[in-house]
Amino acid sequence: MIDYSSFDRAIGQNWYDIDPDLQDIVKRYVPESEFAAADSHLRDVGALMGGPIAERAEMTDRNPPRLERFDRWGREVNRVIHHPGALATKRDLWEQGRRRGEMNGRMHPVVGSASGYMLDQAETGMSCAIGMTGGVAGLVASYGSDEVKAHFMPHFTTDDYDEFWDGAMFLTERDGGSDLGGSTKTVATHVDGDLWVLNGFKWFCSNVDAQAIATLARPDGGPQGVGGIALFVVPRVRRDGTPNGVHVHRLKEKLGTRAVPTGEVDFVDAEAYLLAGGSSSREAATDGQGMGRMMGGMVQGSRLGVAFMGLGIARRSFVEAAIYAAHRRAWGNSISAFPMVKETLVRMAMELEGAAALSFDASAQSGFDRNLWRILPTLAKYRATRRGLQLASAAVEVHGGNGYIEDWPVARQLRDGQCHPIWEGAENIIAIDVMRAIEREGSLTHVMERVEKALADAEHPTLAPTVATVRQYANEVQEAVNYVAGASKDVSRLHPRRITRYMANLVSAALLVEQAKDELASKNSARKAAVARLYANVHLSSHSLGGIGRDDQIILNCADEITGYGEVDPDRLLSLVA
Repeated sequence: MIDYSSFDRAIGQNWYDIDPDLQDIVKRYVPESEFAAADSHLRDVGALMGGPIAERAEMTDRNPPRLERFDRWGREVNRVIHHPGALATKRDLWEQGRRRGEMNGRMHPVVGSASGYMLDQAETGMSCAIGMTGGVAGLVASYGSDEVKAHFMPHFTTDDYDEFWDGAMFLTERDGGSDLGGSTKTVATHVDGDLWVLNGFKWFCSNVDAQAIATLARPDGGPQGVGGIALFVVPRVRRDGTPNGVHVHRLKEKLGTRAVPTGEVDFVDAEAYLLAGGSSSREAATDGQGMGRMMGGMVQGSRLGVAFMGLGIARRSFVEAAIYAAHRRAWGNSISAFPMVKETLVRMAMELEGAAALSFDASAQSGFDRNLWRILPTLAKYRATRRGLQLASAAVEVHGGNGYIEDWPVARQLRDGQCHPIWEGAENIIAIDVMRAIEREGSLTHVMERVEKALADAEHPTLAPTVATVRQYANEVQEAVNYVAGASKDVSRLHPRRITRYMANLVSAALLVEQAKDELASKNSARKAAVARLYANVHLSSHSLGGIGRDDQIILNCADEITGYGEVDPDRLLSLVA
């Protein structure tokens, strides 16, 4: 069992070694033949992320990137200056990524998500840059012509860091973010062959100094609306070696995620290449599929990436709160011994594990189950990003006044955490997409099948009340969806957030039961059963007094095992909840 009083701080620890829940998740999803290699790799990643990368992240936050727009002769250079520590971190992450790619060919997606999760505990801004690079490379590989792929792909796959190109997405314009069909004013003009030029202004451009930029533009004379948008890739340097027409106006002064520079960019006759199924013709640019290529090629992966950013914030916040509570003394004792602090830490662990169960199951569907991939990353993004912000706030409160001071690490987690509910679709947009998936693609049916699979054979006595609660809640979710489907248009528009919350609650609770039954079978421990019971009581049960009294004995008697990942005797748990 983990003794948080033995840690001076989270930085300097191996973040894989001190996270038994993550180890169990990896073992759950990664095939047995691949597990030893994955486990060894993630232990190396845990040392890197918890060590030098986490240490440098504090310095990067205090020394964010700055823009050098002109050189001393007045020539425009648009150069972003990074702190040396940030550059060292970028190189370390690239080298770690190369090692990951070499391990057993293509790794199980959960291993990549676990690596990103540990990076997100250190610095979510760096994770943003990595995720966008992979996304842009995927778009070029999927939709670029042979010539475009020959120009770009060697820079994404090179073994030479100095030849490597990172990627970015410049989508938002001044008029708005979500309504891309209405707000995209950037104009694309066909020059010759595969060459186009772009003219327009992009308002929110993260990883602004990336060398390869995926963006949307409207071919000159093309139709209005979503159907008139095409997808392009813009190099930072033209093919003749001169700077491209990508002019950075300024870097934005952001609340958090300062490691990744975000700016405003003017495209002025910027050299660009169409991504349209291998064709560069005007007909391909106006085939009405540009938005679909962008969203289909990146949106679910990007949303899941942002979900893990929120989850990383939640995990770091929990660990920092547990360490601080073990060291902070009041009235002759560490504050972690006081019942209300125990409850805070247990609730933080419970929410973290519920969000982790959902997020990693979403990751596991990548390349395996298209139907669940359509919906689970969206639910994970909704749930994990909000939990990141909530747990960061709770960690600040555990620290008291110290938590509000930048000398301590949780203030940055709170600042960074606010970003993630917004990125890749604010919660209203996420909720609308959930309803769209239910109505157009039958996603509720696939979710219910996953829930039933998770509950199957969960016959241990410690799980029986939780299973009954989850099944009852599943019926209520179905009734709620039916109500919304039959309601008037105005009424139905009130409820997407509620339906999204209900579905996230349901899937998370069912997955916790699935984990609990496996833990009972493999370890004869009811720790996860206790977590699942708490989660169902908080999120799935309805009681007029807010559940007072239901969870008292679990919290008072199992807090150390829940927060420290110790084993709980099943008979003991039964005696506590009888």
